[in-house]
Amino acid sequence: MLELAVVFPDHSDVVLDVGFGAGEALIALAASRPDQAVIGVEIHTPGLARVVQAIEHHRWSHVRIARADALDLMPRIPLSSLAGIRLWFPDPWPKQRQRHRRIVRPDVVTAWVDRLRVGGWLHLATDIDDYAEQVVAVMGGESRLRGCRIERPEWRPVTRFEARGRAEGRVATDLWYERSG
Repeated sequence: MLELAVVFPDHSDVVLDVGFGAGEALIALAASRPDQAVIGVEIHTPGLARVVQAIEHHRWSHVRIARADALDLMPRIPLSSLAGIRLWFPDPWPKQRQRHRRIVRPDVVTAWVDRLRVGGWLHLATDIDDYAEQVVAVMGGESRLRGCRIERPEWRPVTRFEARGRAEGRVATDLWYERSG
């Protein structure tokens, strides 16, 4: 079990960044929000390396990373401990036969909500319309969450995946949910 007070002794707000990809958004937010601790979870080696370089360069004590599948890390995160969870542009698994692999599904959302403190948030972004609909449906099935689609926050950095989607004519959907109980 991770002891977040030991890992981040100077931070009470800890955010889990699930699948941070190339790391550009994690790095930008870590630079602009030094009061917010971040655990980034990723399996993509170049993205991990980029974030490690930023941590070392800036001597950040508020950012830690895990080279892991986010689902494997979940049991190590204490219940009701996270201020928030970010999941931006997850793998859409676009083919019908692949959709069972999408990370936003009831069992995963339950595990995430269990780890959010009351008032904690889930911020999801995708530029795949049917994935956004799936998120809305799955989140609607979790009684402890309240939320909806929101306008794209100006503070959310543009990721490589979002930029690629824009170039292909796709528009991102942001969804914000908070744990109510």
